[in-house]
Amino acid sequence: MSPPELPDGAVSWRMLAAEAERRLMATSVGEPGSAAIDARRIVERASGTEGSEYVLGLDDAATEKGVHHFDLMLERRLQGEPLQYVVGRWGFRALDLMVDRRVLIPRPETEVVAGLALDELDRAAAGERGGRPLVAVDLGTGSGAIGLAIADERDRVDVWLTDVSADAIAVARANLVGLGRSATRVTIVEGEWFGALPAELRGSIDVVVSNPPYVATGDELPAVVRDWEPPGALFAGDDGLDDLRVIVAQAPRWLAPAGALVVELAPTQARRVAALAMENGFASAEVRSDLAGRDRAVIARMAPG
Repeated sequence: MSPPELPDGAVSWRMLAAEAERRLMATSVGEPGSAAIDARRIVERASGTEGSEYVLGLDDAATEKGVHHFDLMLERRLQGEPLQYVVGRWGFRALDLMVDRRVLIPRPETEVVAGLALDELDRAAAGERGGRPLVAVDLGTGSGAIGLAIADERDRVDVWLTDVSADAIAVARANLVGLGRSATRVTIVEGEWFGALPAELRGSIDVVVSNPPYVATGDELPAVVRDWEPPGALFAGDDGLDDLRVIVAQAPRWLAPAGALVVELAPTQARRVAALAMENGFASAEVRSDLAGRDRAVIARMAPG
């Protein structure tokens, strides 16, 4: 079946995808072999289609508005802006999140950390808790990725999201709107780490999870991260542990008996943070790996009551 004939002067989405791929391949933007993927995501966003709908509509004439949107996004990508910010949305577990330069880009390793937090909630649900609902807190939530995933994937869990950045809080609130009925169990508060939470939560939180800043000030980062993502969400002092020290030290007074702290960190920090947890009164601490087999998280648990 031949593609439909286009009106004079019109271009198809397929033609635009080919143009984007060609221009991206001519630059050093993105990972090797990523031009086709980037081109598709840009055309999907410009055309408002995805999946089979995208494939079936490739030979349709692009709208004037769509071409304008395509041009703007392609130019931004060619300038080195991360694809996630260019298209303005990115998947995280089962969620489709709004992301922009106010927040970190959700990454696969953080999906693993969210999964670890969910496992700890399941462990708490199986234990004795006096019939009360479970409570989870996502400290430094950014886009809301971890906390919203918890609310989306587990019923009967009250979820608190905190961030010191008003910009990040605005993004998290925007993403909360898209959560549906589960949003009624989510509270978003602005403030620094545990200081954002009401005092009545002390001693009653089942899981605290956080992807805090953990990059050392002098560490080298890829340009696509260094030049575009918010530095306040990346850097944490000379050894990258400034915020992790605060979280690990303060968590025990907020966690319920047998409650757990789950933190994301750099592979080189894992053993040190596990030791910090034991020094600060946790009953156990273990290191977990990401999908690439690198040490990526520490799970520290309080003793049962």
